[in-house]
Amino acid sequence: MEHQHDTLPGDPSSAIDRALTEVGPRLRKLRAERGITLGALAETTGISKSTLSRLESGQRRPSLELLLPLAQVYQVPLDEMVGAPEVGDPRVRLTPRDGGDRTVIPLTRHPGPLQAWKTILPGGSRGEPNPVTHEGYEWLYVLAGRLRLVVGDHDLELSPGEAAEFDTRLPHWFGPAGEQPVELLSLFGRQGERFHLRAAPKSRRPGR
Repeated sequence: MEHQHDTLPGDPSSAIDRALTEVGPRLRKLRAERGITLGALAETTGISKSTLSRLESGQRRPSLELLLPLAQVYQVPLDEMVGAPEVGDPRVRLTPRDGGDRTVIPLTRHPGPLQAWKTILPGGSRGEPNPVTHEGYEWLYVLAGRLRLVVGDHDLELSPGEAAEFDTRLPHWFGPAGEQPVELLSLFGRQGERFHLRAAPKSRRPGR
């Protein structure tokens, strides 16, 4: 007599099978959203049109060899593209980057028009401001410490809970305003917009 093995709730193999089944429709949707033809995709990735078609229809089982070139073309993380099943740990593991005079922690996981960062600036003087300009628009929010922000003719000091936003085509620079480290959140978009500062200049702050 042949025994059948029931699939237990939460069985990883069952979750993986479901995720693989959904890869085809997900790939078809990504291609449609980007307006890419099968022919153009085949030319870019080196994968034949027939293989791409069978992959999208579910007739071809997805493999890493096939998915990696597609992830590069679509600019989507591999786990997001295949809808990787949850593993029960909701924590997001962030990787700090050494920015020389600062530590930068990316909060966004994939390329896009808007990027979010957490930045930690060590305390102490960083010398005279050296403003830079580039395309974009930035929003800053101070979590801890005091931040000195120079934008155009404005020389500001922001405390925890204060925010500023500005067009990065204006000369700008920021650094710690004192001996304590500064922690801040920032959002950066490449679209240029008129800037607006939400902090009072030093000359207008109480006690100055």
